[in-house]
Amino acid sequence: MRLEYRVDEAVLRSLAKWPNVPAVYGWLELDRRGNWLIKGERIGNLALREFIARNYACDAEGRWFFQNGPQRVYVKLAYTPFVVHYEGEELVDQCGRRFEAKQFWLDDEGSVLASNDETAALLDDRDLARFADRADALPRVAPAEVAARFRFAENPRP
Repeated sequence: MRLEYRVDEAVLRSLAKWPNVPAVYGWLELDRRGNWLIKGERIGNLALREFIARNYACDAEGRWFFQNGPQRVYVKLAYTPFVVHYEGEELVDQCGRRFEAKQFWLDDEGSVLASNDETAALLDDRDLARFADRADALPRVAPAEVAARFRFAENPRP
């Protein structure tokens, strides 16, 4: 089962009106801190970042995308489809949604990942101190295995 998110009503209307708009690849990226980038430049416009977050989803092949009106814009992932940080005791992803972690992992580079039944998220490096005393007890995962283990494409292609 894949995560299902609602998209904006305006996006649904545009999809109905223009159903065959070609997808875009290689323009939009998600970095290791949860920032959205267009052609390598961080998106500073808050309204645009919020629009992307509301319309971020995954297809059946594990390719994450932003539904921009009738056009699907596939996202190149620096590591995982989500980047989480702590707000108090809760994990929150880059889209502003709560992330219910069921398992934490430590990769070979010292990064901590959180996973649930659906996907994986990279813990923002500014929150790594929470795991300093228990990192050795976390199960290990090699960075090269993360995408396959959690069924997502890091760099979607047509």
